[in-house]
Amino acid sequence: MTDRLMTREEAAEFLGLKAQTLANWTCKGRSGPKAIRVGSRAIRYRRCDLEAYLAAHEIGQAVEA
Repeated sequence: MTDRLMTREEAAEFLGLKAQTLANWTCKGRSGPKAIRVGSRAIRYRRCDLEAYLAAHEIGQAVEA
């Protein structure tokens, strides 16, 4: 089964960000979640790619002294 493609707004909501943040990352070439260009302008995101992005940026639990 393939993931439904999400709009920038949907992806931003999933990540807890503003859509403009994702747009800025794409425009500036910052490494954000993997995106797919559909047609000449539309940018879409797969949920599995968003989840992978979050997993790759997890911060480990602090060790108590």
